[in-house]
Amino acid sequence: MSEGKETVKLKGSPVLLKGYIPEVGEIAPDFTFVQADMNEKSLYDFEGLNKILISLPSVDTGICAMETKKFNEAVSKLENVVCVAVSKDLPFALKRFCGAEGIENVKAVSDFRYSDFANEYNLEMVNSPLKMLLARAVFVLDKENRIHYVELVEDITYEPNYDKALEAVAKLK
Repeated sequence: MSEGKETVKLKGSPVLLKGYIPEVGEIAPDFTFVQADMNEKSLYDFEGLNKILISLPSVDTGICAMETKKFNEAVSKLENVVCVAVSKDLPFALKRFCGAEGIENVKAVSDFRYSDFANEYNLEMVNSPLKMLLARAVFVLDKENRIHYVELVEDITYEPNYDKALEAVAKLK
């Protein structure tokens, strides 16, 4: 493994990420993504809202699907919060998944076009069978995009700590 970069695991095997991820206290980098309708938007378009960013390898995996559904349910009970699930899945797949699973409270978006999220947050896996996909992570941001919580999930086959992420959201104004 190369020094100076984050690592996670895939079923116990080390996986190198592109670099260091943003930390608590920093301003979250803006990034452009593609929505299910193929239109582009950016993180900073959600001005005035607290944000939960979830990074996923693919909604076509069981853990990612379950995570998206759990955040969808949790966010339905919150006010002034937007949850953005970012993966490299194509917008067509995200639209199909959200429709089939009744996902209405999470905005599932794609990083396929520019890899802005992968580059700004350094979550792209650079080795392993999932090379080029995003590692599993959760960020909680306030209305000014300051990071209040970060979880880089140790092994991408594990779910994140939903309770800690939601506790961090509850502390925001």
